[in-house]
Amino acid sequence: MPTFTRERQFKGPVAGIDEAGRGPLAGPVFAAAVILDGSNIPKGLDDSKKLSAAQREVAFDKIMSQALAVGVGRCDVGEIDTLNILAATMLAMRRAADALSLTPVHVLVDGNRAPALLYPVETLVEGDGKSLSIAAASIVAKVLRDRVMRELDLLHPHYQWAKNKGYGTRGHLAALNEFGPTPHHRLSFAPVAQAKLQFAG
Repeated sequence: MPTFTRERQFKGPVAGIDEAGRGPLAGPVFAAAVILDGSNIPKGLDDSKKLSAAQREVAFDKIMSQALAVGVGRCDVGEIDTLNILAATMLAMRRAADALSLTPVHVLVDGNRAPALLYPVETLVEGDGKSLSIAAASIVAKVLRDRVMRELDLLHPHYQWAKNKGYGTRGHLAALNEFGPTPHHRLSFAPVAQAKLQFAG
C-alpha cells in the first residue's frame, strides 16, 4: 500500500506525478500532478489499477476536494504522432506540473523517466504503489482519460472505447481492421499504421 513516508522527508509541498494512456492505440495521454495535505489525506487511495472504476470516481472526488493542488496535462494524438509517445508523455507531465497552483519543493514521478522540470525531481519505479501523492495522481489521470474515452465512444461505438479505453483488445483490433482508423487513432502505432495502409490500398 502507498504511504506518505517519502513526502514527509521534505519541508514544503511535494507533488506526485503519474500518467494514464501511454499504451492505447487511440485517444490522448493524460498526466496529473497532485500535492496532498499531509494532515488531510483522502482515505482509500491506491494505485489506480488496483481500484474499480467506481472506487476511482469516489477517490477522484476526494482528491479534488482535499488536495492542496491538482494540475492536469494532456497530449492529443497529433502531438503523440509528431513527438512519439514517450516525449508526449513527458510533455503532458510538464503541463501537469505547470498547472499546479502551488510550487512544490520536490516532485515524485512514477516510473524510471522524468520530465525536465524547474523543481528537484525523483523517479520511483512502481511509485503508484509506494507514494500516496503518485497514487492520487494516477487516479486523477486515469479518471479524466477514461471520461474522454467514454465520450469518444459515443462518436465511434464500433471500437468499444467505453470498455477498452483505446487499448488494443481483440474487439478493438477487429474493428480497426474492418472500419479503419479514426481521427482519434495514433497513426504512429504499428497496428493503426497497418490498418491505414490496408484502407489506403
